[in-house]
Amino acid sequence: MRLLACGCLLFAMGAARCGEWEITDAAGDGETDNTAVFQRVLDEAAKHGGGIVNVPSGHYRMDGTLSIPGGVTLQGTFRVPPTDQREQRPKLDGAVLLAYAGRGAQDGEPFIRLAGSMATLRGFIINYPEWQQADAPPIPYPPTVLAERMANVGVLDCCFLNAYEAIHFQGTGRFLVRNVYGYPSFRGLYVDECYDIGRVENCHFWPFGVAYDPANAYCEWVNTQGVAFEFARTDWQYVLNTFCFGYGVGYKFSENAQGSCNGNFVGIGADCCRRAVLVEQSQPPGLLITNGEFVGRWGSTDSVCVDIAEGAGEGKVSLNNCSFWGPSDRCIWLKSPKVQLTATGCNFCTWDSGYVGSPAVQLDAGKAILQGNTFGDGDAHVRVSPEVVSAIVMGNQAAGGFVVENEAGARTQLVANEASPVAWSDEAKSHYRVDVGSDGDRPYVKLWHGQEKAGEWPDAGGTKRWSTPESVLRLPVCPQTPYALTLDIRMPRFAVDPDNGLYLGETRLVEFPASEGTATVIATIPPTDKDKVVLRVRVKTWQPKDHIDNSEDPRQLGICVRSATMKAEGAQDKLFNANTGQWAE
Repeated sequence: MRLLACGCLLFAMGAARCGEWEITDAAGDGETDNTAVFQRVLDEAAKHGGGIVNVPSGHYRMDGTLSIPGGVTLQGTFRVPPTDQREQRPKLDGAVLLAYAGRGAQDGEPFIRLAGSMATLRGFIINYPEWQQADAPPIPYPPTVLAERMANVGVLDCCFLNAYEAIHFQGTGRFLVRNVYGYPSFRGLYVDECYDIGRVENCHFWPFGVAYDPANAYCEWVNTQGVAFEFARTDWQYVLNTFCFGYGVGYKFSENAQGSCNGNFVGIGADCCRRAVLVEQSQPPGLLITNGEFVGRWGSTDSVCVDIAEGAGEGKVSLNNCSFWGPSDRCIWLKSPKVQLTATGCNFCTWDSGYVGSPAVQLDAGKAILQGNTFGDGDAHVRVSPEVVSAIVMGNQAAGGFVVENEAGARTQLVANEASPVAWSDEAKSHYRVDVGSDGDRPYVKLWHGQEKAGEWPDAGGTKRWSTPESVLRLPVCPQTPYALTLDIRMPRFAVDPDNGLYLGETRLVEFPASEGTATVIATIPPTDKDKVVLRVRVKTWQPKDHIDNSEDPRQLGICVRSATMKAEGAQDKLFNANTGQWAE
């Protein structure tokens, strides 16, 4: 082994310090154990006051573990993630460490220990050659990098390709994690007992080196059990421009005996996560989340983007300029009676992925301010439960009008929210049409699938929606007036069943056709003392993937409906468009 010392600096006082060391005798062939060679150079650098230990490109097998002394930086050549990252065994260029130690021992010695103040790891791909995607659940390993009771340590420009737990910081103040990539399976980053401002910047936990498939057993495990970022007791935590994909929890705020987290989280993103953000606990100063982007787990019906647990304490959760979309059941779910939630300037695109009537924001307890937000397509935008102490809902907008299901009475204050563009009069209620699947139909259809073009009808015009097992129609009426309802439907042969029909309560008003094809169905709606009638569509459901060649569509479908026309007894022929609020010419 040869140690090359270079970059000596001469100071005015006359003292000289050697600043850089280079490993020249290590074998980068992927076969020879280099643990002792690396450790000898690291220790030698520490004896001379620290510095940078440079490692050239190569694949360096490590059968043991490494300890980076205080004041020493172990530096390789890696700066960006592998370019052919979608391959299960990507070609790895640059300085690569092949970790073999600790297989099956989660609590064993870490692969790399940052053993002193200002110890730094920089510029490596770290790969576990014995890892197999077929191992589900994944085989545990100790943390790849661990720092305990040390300040001012860093992990920079590294890719933890298939680690079990990438970085674990315990009692580590003023740390810096920057430009870190990989797809750790159990956990990407864990921080606890950081009492003086740790920083996490530009980190990207994504399926590098994994053939990603939501149905694959390994991917499913990570996507339901794994955690990308976890923060326990950490004060003034700063997190900037981070992203994760395919985890059970994207950002977890947990609690231990020392407490929980407060901090500033800017530009954070979580895609395909069962819980993009899970708040189990936070400190009174709160979690300040700005410019967040959150998406539920692909193919799921139970994902929640921001889940504030029932046991969360008196901290504030503040969301500013965040966006929510994708397959989520709820975008925000406040369950804690002690948390103050604020959502300002957020954009809620989609929710209720299971078509069960979930709102975008559900408030079960505590206090909340929802101000200046925009909402997309959904049956309910906000649901306020009776246990909520205070909810101020102000200045929110939604296509077709902002809808709040308020069960908290006067404890909910509704101010200057967008109203429905449709102004109903008795004349309008007497004869109107709902174009199902067109913009503006949401007030009248609940628990239906999304909007589609209606191409199956002979005239190939208009739009449609497919029914679900729970689909209902909510139609305005004049009290004490009978109506005739005309439905323009298409019945697939897979949905034909003798119990099919349109129901009012348990009474079937009309039977649906017993053969496939398009049809016009007319039902008589009896008088009611209310200003709205709620009708249920009951149809035998089917899945396209089971009946249509080359289809992978798992939805539970019934019939599709193109329009619903209501005409009161004695009404004129003049027709009101319930979607737009305009009279037909």
